[in-house]
Amino acid sequence: MLAVDGGKALGMVRILKWVGLVLAVMTACLVGYGAKGYFDAMRDADGLRDRAERLLEAGRGGEDLGDERLEDLLRVQDPAYFEHGGVDFTTAGAGATTVSQSVSKRLAFERFRPGIGKVRQTGYALGLESHLDKDQILALWLDTLEMGRGPDGWMTGFHHASEQVFGASPAEIERGDFLRMAAVLIAPGQYDLRADDPALAERVGRIERLLAGECVPLDHGDVWLEGCGSALQ
Repeated sequence: MLAVDGGKALGMVRILKWVGLVLAVMTACLVGYGAKGYFDAMRDADGLRDRAERLLEAGRGGEDLGDERLEDLLRVQDPAYFEHGGVDFTTAGAGATTVSQSVSKRLAFERFRPGIGKVRQTGYALGLESHLDKDQILALWLDTLEMGRGPDGWMTGFHHASEQVFGASPAEIERGDFLRMAAVLIAPGQYDLRADDPALAERVGRIERLLAGECVPLDHGDVWLEGCGSALQ
């Protein structure tokens, strides 16, 4: 009986060792994949910095939105952008993707696959934060944003979409139109800037209540602003 129990115990120890080994290998692979993203960003940094500086010189950066409008946009998309180093696990409404992670998905991948792709995306974002400044990252983000359908087809770029749909830069259009553009970002294929879109209007209403201080996101993951539904909080 003791020999049988001893054999079972030995078998369990072997299983635990194998599980530990598998977990260690998986962890090492994930760390390595994240590190690849970081070093890819480091490799790309000079070219991206040049591209960002050209955008800033052309008046297509974050500051060109106007201070208040930039603040409004970041309160919706990445409230702690100027405080974090590329990731944010705590700020209410921030969600799983910061500005730096968002632009990394478009700069570092030909085709992004959720799941393990998030690991390399995060490594790339950390690399961007280490080698570019916040204004440069913001300019690249604005330039690569998917903005939905426009008069000439699919639109990419916040400044470009404003000019295409409203005929003026984001700093010059009506505030309501600016908020419509901010609202589109969460689902550019779902909303339509060109039309009377009730779903888009409802999203804008939630953003307006958030910016007015009438409500707060429910938690870190509340990117749809369920905490800013129809009733005042």
